Amino acid sequence: MKRFKIEDLSPTLRILRRETRKYRLPIVSFVANYSQNDPFLVLISCILSLRTQDKTTTRATERLFRLATKPQNMLRLSTEIIEKAIYPVGFYRTKARNIKAICHTLIEIFKGRVPSTLEKLLSLRGVGRKTANLVLTEGFNKLGICVDTHVHRISNRLGLVKTRTPEQTEFALREILPKRYWKEYNYILVTYGQNICKPIRPLCSRCKIYQYCLRVGVDKNN
Repeated sequence: MKRFKIEDLSPTLRILRRETRKYRLPIVSFVANYSQNDPFLVLISCILSLRTQDKTTTRATERLFRLATKPQNMLRLSTEIIEKAIYPVGFYRTKARNIKAICHTLIEIFKGRVPSTLEKLLSLRGVGRKTANLVLTEGFNKLGICVDTHVHRISNRLGLVKTRTPEQTEFALREILPKRYWKEYNYILVTYGQNICKPIRPLCSRCKIYQYCLRVGVDKNN
């Protein structure tokens, strides 16, 4: 199989960086900017965003953050109140329980603060590698590669990686992606994936990186 030329990475990301300014930021990036990179708000918004469209997550995040913006205050809310605030995000009952558990752990173990290492973030209930990496980059301005379905899909479509799962994509990108791109890679590709490089029927005719993309797995008549 042909591979994406690594020397094309810089112009590709430069174009994507420019193009994504036309669209709304993904909800977690928006929360990070709005809250001046508050790790707790970034963490909770990321939990809510899992398997949920940004439009739904945005409204749920606004409702929940009107009630509490600190672990101590969030813990005082009943699970039922949290459920009502975040409905209809995907798996809202499970997420409400996870939010309560996370807040309890933050207070009991981490002195009310979100930990700033990947290992400790992964110890929190309901937090996987995608969420942990996103909190590191958006909440702490640290290096991390957050891979969701958009990043996984586009990285493979480009021909930059050949992987089957988001986790495999993360580790593959850690090997080939220059560190200067790590923090921005997620929000650039997520934004582009939501608006242009969609899961089904990507808008290839409007794609500004068409010349660089190998279009792996894409209908050539698209």
